[in-house]
Amino acid sequence: MSNIVNNPNQQRFFIYARKSTDVEDKQVQSIEGQLDELRSLAKREGLTIVEELVEKQSAKIPGRPIFNNMISRIERGVVNTSLSNLKLISDALGVEIIELFKF
Repeated sequence: MSNIVNNPNQQRFFIYARKSTDVEDKQVQSIEGQLDELRSLAKREGLTIVEELVEKQSAKIPGRPIFNNMISRIERGVVNTSLSNLKLISDALGVEIIELFKF
């Protein structure tokens, strides 16, 4: 029996792209490159994207307004999570993103 937790097609995601403003060469991929990659991933996996969020601010300093708003909306259940976060997790584990839903 499938439910919303292990069925990614029933979940709602943000795409969050950020480019640091403090060290230009530290983060190689451009915001547009991040968006293109995540849009392609969402399309390939049939995932619902409710909003794309872009932030040009260093993560070193607390108080990123777009990021904080995104987290607040996730905590309130407006959206399940950020596709960007799932991609980071799947990359770190060396698995396809869809594997994160198989439990």
